Amino acid sequence: MTTLEPRDVTPRLATGAFILNSGLGKLKADEETAHGVHGMACIAYPFLKKMEAKRFTRLLALTEITVGGTLLAPFVPTRLAGLALTGFSGGLLGLYLRVPGMREPGSLRPTQNGIALAKDSWMLGIGLGLLASDVRWAGGGASRCPWRRCRG
Repeated sequence: MTTLEPRDVTPRLATGAFILNSGLGKLKADEETAHGVHGMACIAYPFLKKMEAKRFTRLLALTEITVGGTLLAPFVPTRLAGLALTGFSGGLLGLYLRVPGMREPGSLRPTQNGIALAKDSWMLGIGLGLLASDVRWAGGGASRCPWRRCRG
């Protein structure tokens, strides 16, 4: 198994840099920012209310730095990087789905306030794509298309 295919470089760089930057920014979060980040997370995940806001924000920052670094490190296998991104973005997507006012009523379409969180659906798609990297289809090798219409 190869660790990094050329097709995986761009999605890993783009998402890794974005997440790493976000984590580095949160490391310097002041008290007000920490309470805002923690408050939103507690709406989606009530069990987090037990954790102090500053501690939660620091742990979130370290998680983002770890996930971003995992995506950027060329020696980390793509499927492992995809697993990290899928898990992380799935948790963030939970915010979008659970926090009131992020979606239009009765819809998955984002409100103006929800657009920033709706982008996590793209990261989830990228993570799932990286997870599928080098999957061997039943009919042949990794490069063989599983759908009839694209077989040559």
